[in-house]
Amino acid sequence: MQLAVIGMGLIGGSAALDLKRAGFAERIIGVGRRPETAAEALRLGLVDAVAPLEEAVAAADLTILAVPVDAALPLLPRVLDQVGEGQTVTDMCSTKRTLMAAVAGRPRRARFLGSHAMAGTENSGPRAAQPDLFRGKIGILCDTEASAPDAVAAVEGLYRALGMRLVRMDAARHDLHTAYVSHLSHAVSYALALTVLDKERDEAAIFNLAGGGFASTARLAKSGAPMWTPIFMNNQDHLLEALDAYRGHLDALREAIARGDVPALNDLIARANDIRRILG
Repeated sequence: MQLAVIGMGLIGGSAALDLKRAGFAERIIGVGRRPETAAEALRLGLVDAVAPLEEAVAAADLTILAVPVDAALPLLPRVLDQVGEGQTVTDMCSTKRTLMAAVAGRPRRARFLGSHAMAGTENSGPRAAQPDLFRGKIGILCDTEASAPDAVAAVEGLYRALGMRLVRMDAARHDLHTAYVSHLSHAVSYALALTVLDKERDEAAIFNLAGGGFASTARLAKSGAPMWTPIFMNNQDHLLEALDAYRGHLDALREAIARGDVPALNDLIARANDIRRILG
């Protein structure tokens, strides 16, 4: 199999690294917006070659878009219009509805399967690529009924080669659920970081006092705006719903603390502890 990876940062680079190691593809061609990024990915051995978009897609049996969703929106129709029978296109973006709308009714729509590799770190660029980033994580396949069976099989093979567990759902459900379990976490982390930075101007004090709880909660705030601003805006309705629900629970905690209502506070914490059923 010939594989094209558009975007060679954390997600695309890590995928290329593991797919190459797994022998999933005979040759992996990288496509980068900036020549220096492409050169770095080639130097790091993430890909076998780099090429312009049209050349890479023409040569590939499977093309992966591993770019932020705002970059994927104009790219996806362009890529899809170029592929022929037997070629498959997928993406790994964190929102799905706008991408599905962008290709609705295109002649080659059946050659595309929207997907989401639910894995990542706060780092970016080719140097952020790491082995086994996806192993054991969830890979979501969206609206499979709109894709050709062989295209679905190709993307399933891709995710299995990455060691991911597969889940199928429609694009609307995907965006709703990711708003709560992924996008909200990042928004809360940004708010926490801003709150602490406003109060603690002495950075040495933050470094000395910050415990594991703060570090793990604020880690996501290191994630950059080029990735997360488009995600927030493309899932605006669901994220606002999640933020309103979060704010309601935060207000309930604040009111219990302000009243000195120990039973109410104990109840809220006990109810929150039920998350152990999900996270273990």
